[in-house]
Amino acid sequence: MNRLTTSWGDVSLARFPEDPRDPLRAWDAADEYLLRHLQEGEGIPREPSRLVVVGDRWGALTVALAAGPVPTAPVQISDSFLGRQATLANLAHNGIESSAVRLLSTHDPVPERIDVLLVRVPKSLALLEDQLHRLAPAVHAGTVVIGTGMVSEIHTSTLRLFERIIGPTKTSLAAKKARLIFCTPDPQLRSAANPWPLRYALPDDTGVLAGRTVTNHAGVFCADRLDIGTRFFLRHLPRHRGAEHVVDLGCGNGVVGTAVALANPEASVTFVDESYAAVASAEATFRENAPTGSAAEFLVGDALSQLATGSVDLVLNNPPFHSHRARSDGTARRMFGDARRALRTGGELWVVGNRHLGYHVRLKQLFGNCKVMASDPKFVVLRAVKQ
Repeated sequence: MNRLTTSWGDVSLARFPEDPRDPLRAWDAADEYLLRHLQEGEGIPREPSRLVVVGDRWGALTVALAAGPVPTAPVQISDSFLGRQATLANLAHNGIESSAVRLLSTHDPVPERIDVLLVRVPKSLALLEDQLHRLAPAVHAGTVVIGTGMVSEIHTSTLRLFERIIGPTKTSLAAKKARLIFCTPDPQLRSAANPWPLRYALPDDTGVLAGRTVTNHAGVFCADRLDIGTRFFLRHLPRHRGAEHVVDLGCGNGVVGTAVALANPEASVTFVDESYAAVASAEATFRENAPTGSAAEFLVGDALSQLATGSVDLVLNNPPFHSHRARSDGTARRMFGDARRALRTGGELWVVGNRHLGYHVRLKQLFGNCKVMASDPKFVVLRAVKQ
């Protein structure tokens, strides 16, 4: 837990789930820069207005604004379940009722009118494009539009998106390696149609999925192509038959779980991801390709927290090793631990990852065993059995 100082008062903030071993703060210089700009009276109208915060990673902007002089409850739009939970936890840490903000996912309808739009620039340019397309109809000539991000996150292509979809754009000077984006809405601007979601046919080396169509919403990892790690995993999935409960953990666009459903029609597959866009992609991919009547469940959540202990036969996992801009194995550790809890005795966890990440060490610690099922110079597929 760290304290962010603003002219409106200090707020206590933490990432979610809280981990005392995690040295990373719940905000960075880009958040501070935007808040400082707003505190100087350059952004929030005095009259009641609808303020929307997009992409607030751990709730720092939303909580600070809810604690400050915002005329109406700010609306937060986020693709991250963990970001939403962090916002709720940080509101509670600061004695602010959850009703003081309105939390929406990237796939919920946007407010009909937006008077102040604050955009934390995401890592994914596609997600920014999709969100600006969705928000543009609610923006009017008087809307204050400000983006923020680290200098390394704001590129010419970033500014072109704001200009093409919202209106004329300029940037601030850099401060602590952060920068602001100022965009003036042009009501006469008519940009091209939103290209998301994106659909494409899978390549021939994807087994039962060869030639089938996958759906990717903006922001999903490798949304415009099948990543090489997943492609390697698809060639080495376990070949089980009969009724079993399988979980595609960190499902992304759902191709792994869909491959299982095609290879074993008796399997019941649960797709889980902390990204709303990912779960929407997985459901679309599954519905289009799985046999009629195939059993499936689609969950947005933190790892397997919503599944009962000992309720799963097989977990398939391609864990991320970045948390926004920071490299971290925290997500993988949490996924592995939760998989062990959710698996029945004799159940299996199959993991694909870059060889250099050393996942086998953690799996041996957790499960007491770990076997290499496939490998190449870049990737390894590991199996751990709950004993």
